[in-house]
Amino acid sequence: RRVTANQPARHVDVASQVLFANLLAAVVPVLFVDYRPLHVSLSGLSSLGGSILALPFAANSLASLSCLHVAEHIGLGRYGDPLDPLGTQKAARELVRVLAPGGNLYFALPVGRPRLQFNAHRIHAPQTICTYFDDLELVEFCGVDDHGRFAEAINPAALAHSSYACGLFWFRKAAAPPHLQG
Repeated sequence: RRVTANQPARHVDVASQVLFANLLAAVVPVLFVDYRPLHVSLSGLSSLGGSILALPFAANSLASLSCLHVAEHIGLGRYGDPLDPLGTQKAARELVRVLAPGGNLYFALPVGRPRLQFNAHRIHAPQTICTYFDDLELVEFCGVDDHGRFAEAINPAALAHSSYACGLFWFRKAAAPPHLQG
């Protein structure tokens, strides 16, 4: 709903579930980026091979970007990637790099008491994710708690003591000052 409400000319999704990209492509043109590019021919959906740690885009170039339930896996070796305890943080920095001034980033992963579920995923404190994106504005935080209840527009700290909650972050990069535009 957040992506479609913002009506981007094109949305780029980095390795989220293919079903998400497919459904979104029904209303917004979507470019799906994954190290395993899709080989499909579907109106509104295109695919490109790429790594979340080295996205094939120029800095400050993407106005609408999502990465849902991906970054918590980076650096754990589960998908053939090298072990790296800073995997999630490095993925976050790469997403910030390619996000355009004024652009929106939709980001989701497990939140709660920090820990590693080897080699499946990391669970991060919601506040930690906010620090990974500290040069972006947190527009909205929503979440699904340990009991499966969805809540909109809550404080990230509300899920900090969860066992295995889902944090849904909407970030925006500050627009370039007028003297630097165009």
